Amino acid sequence: MAAGRRRGWRLWVPDQHGAWAMLLVPFLAGTLLAPRPGPAHLLLLAAWLLGYGALFHAQQWLRLRARGLRAAGRHARPALVLGAGCALAGVPLAASRPWLLAAGAAAAPFVAVNACYAWRGRERALANGLAAVVPACGMAMVAAGLGGLGAGDSWRPAVACLLYFAGTVLYVKTMIRERGSRAYLRGSVAHHAVALAAAAALSPWLAAPFAAYLARAAALPGRGLRPAVVGAVEVGCSVVLLGVLVAVG
Repeated sequence: MAAGRRRGWRLWVPDQHGAWAMLLVPFLAGTLLAPRPGPAHLLLLAAWLLGYGALFHAQQWLRLRARGLRAAGRHARPALVLGAGCALAGVPLAASRPWLLAAGAAAAPFVAVNACYAWRGRERALANGLAAVVPACGMAMVAAGLGGLGAGDSWRPAVACLLYFAGTVLYVKTMIRERGSRAYLRGSVAHHAVALAAAAALSPWLAAPFAAYLARAAALPGRGLRPAVVGAVEVGCSVVLLGVLVAVG
């Protein structure tokens, strides 16, 4: 019975483990930097995570449906239930703060890109991963705005998150799916070098963590690290980024 419950739980929770840091770090950065964090942030977090779950299952349904596979059906119920939960949490927020609708509209084109890649069965494409990063990092500005921090002060942590997580998409590919690809390795190192310069321009305090990110992007590919180790390193890097953003914010 317990094993059956665990299996059922896993069918509902997205298995994209690397996405959770990308979902949480920008949100937490914006919330912790805001002068007035409050209960509304709990509603926003619920809507954000439930919405991600609903979109994940909707995209899986699209991917499998495009191939005529009956397995698509098992994603329909989670997509609908999680989507309803997202609406239940998000509608009261949007009713009292209509600017959240504009933020949602800004994210819509990126969601559409992800849906197109899902339909084509190319969810692992680089462009698809980068498209997912943009609205996730934009959540830093949304959470900050909900707590009274203006866009003039919240865009820097959002950009820092974007620089880091876009680099993570490239770096993880060099460690797993594109392991051994010189082109991906050069692209990843080049991105991290540019990100270091850009992050240092945002704040000198960001230079140290981004220098470490560049070092790991250059030194770790080719060392045969297991995916679990790669994931653990990225969790640590994400926590460091959050800590620095909050400390210097």
